[in-house]
Amino acid sequence: MADLDELRSRWLRTLRSARADAGQADARQADGGEHGAGRPEAGRYADALLRRWAEPQRRYHTVEHLAAVLDRVDVLEEYADDPVAVRLAAWFHDAVYLPDRSENEERSARLAERALPEAGVDAARTAEVARLVRLTVTHDPADDDPDGQVLCDADLAILAAPPSAYAAYTAAVRQEYHFVPDDAFREGRSAILRQLLGLPRLFRTPYGTREWEAAARANLRAECEKLSS
Repeated sequence: MADLDELRSRWLRTLRSARADAGQADARQADGGEHGAGRPEAGRYADALLRRWAEPQRRYHTVEHLAAVLDRVDVLEEYADDPVAVRLAAWFHDAVYLPDRSENEERSARLAERALPEAGVDAARTAEVARLVRLTVTHDPADDDPDGQVLCDADLAILAAPPSAYAAYTAAVRQEYHFVPDDAFREGRSAILRQLLGLPRLFRTPYGTREWEAAARANLRAECEKLSS
């Protein structure tokens, strides 16, 4: 179970860094204490995001997934140009999530575009966060996009989980799509898996390529075989 207090603290540290980089006079107040320059108290944003990640329709895209992605960003931080933007993007990348909708990433990016300026994040970094969130539609960052590579690798790291954890992940995904008939789910899920397996590389950072690529491909192939049987 994710530690909500620790997640809240991680958000506040990230926002404090973003405000400091933006030269905000109230950066020192991003610890959840006083309001800064008439701005809403920083902890409110963490609480609002955590409520979204805890919505009842979620089974995989939960606070546990958020914590896992943030942990992976920590592992991959050295490869990012702007780790603060990547961490903010991790918070927002599935902030809007309705399994029966196809525009979740776009709506999540728009949420970031509204919330981050209000929270004291400058326009350039807000735009970068929104771009990164939208990139999770394809998980196909360019070779010259280190921030995109870090976020996408962190988001896809579950694919390299040990078999038991991978099975729990696939079961949770199926629960999120409980309204889809079995045949249609197998067909759609198989198409996604084939698309992933067809990529030259699932992971783009050196760490991801070295540590996760082989295990992820083995899991994807095994799931494909199970779905086709």
